[in-house]
Amino acid sequence: MIIDAWMQPPTLRFIGHEMFEPLRRWTKLEVPTAELPFDFTLGAMDAGGVRVGVFSAWQGPDGAIISNDEVKHFIDQAPTRCVGLASVDLARPMLAVRELRRAVKELGFVGLRLLPWLWGLPPNDRRYYPLYAECVELGVPFCTQVGHTGPLRASDTGRPIPYLDDVALDFPELVIVGGHIGYPWTEEMISLCRKYPNVYLDTSAYTAKRYPRALVDYLRADGRRKVLYGSNYPMLLPAQALAEVSALGLDDDATERFLSKNASQVFRLPA
Repeated sequence: MIIDAWMQPPTLRFIGHEMFEPLRRWTKLEVPTAELPFDFTLGAMDAGGVRVGVFSAWQGPDGAIISNDEVKHFIDQAPTRCVGLASVDLARPMLAVRELRRAVKELGFVGLRLLPWLWGLPPNDRRYYPLYAECVELGVPFCTQVGHTGPLRASDTGRPIPYLDDVALDFPELVIVGGHIGYPWTEEMISLCRKYPNVYLDTSAYTAKRYPRALVDYLRADGRRKVLYGSNYPMLLPAQALAEVSALGLDDDATERFLSKNASQVFRLPA
């Protein structure tokens, strides 16, 4: 069973957003002329062997790009194949905490995802801290982006050190997942995964053949328990992201943990 740790509902509003122009150019992704049917997503998951997809909402300073309720409606079409991650309004901390609580307790979401580059605020900014405490209380992970920013936004907020390092120090009980490998600071991200028991990374937005050498070596060794597979669908299809996984030279245990077991544990998914 493959679990894809980073997916989004492929809405027209999301795919066609102006900030994703570089990604569409790099991946040759065309904006569809109409909303894609849900079966398109299931077909993409099936083609990549993905049994469960973790689908994220997107909230930014200008409002919801994909709302929590939109994600809920999307995943309800196949509740055994899809789970949700919440996103909230960082500018309104108490409302954000209440919305996170609603998303987990009422909508059944399995975590929170916020993108520092979208807000222009690094993850050690004080506005995140009430949400970290709530994640700990709810028993859900905080998922974020590390590394350079592909969309047309500044990249500095994606540096693992010092930003995510500070968060892991201040919240040792918080489970943190840094998505998008962390390039060009991949080794910084790996160092945090080694340093903190509750820090993980995922490989979303990269095909297996583009994983940095340091990440492959980490996956083969002590990183087998700390790395999650992700695609970044619809920007990258699961089958594309997984095309050359076999060439990584992982043993059976490392492969199982990378493709499913680590994500199942982080998101506390039922068997």
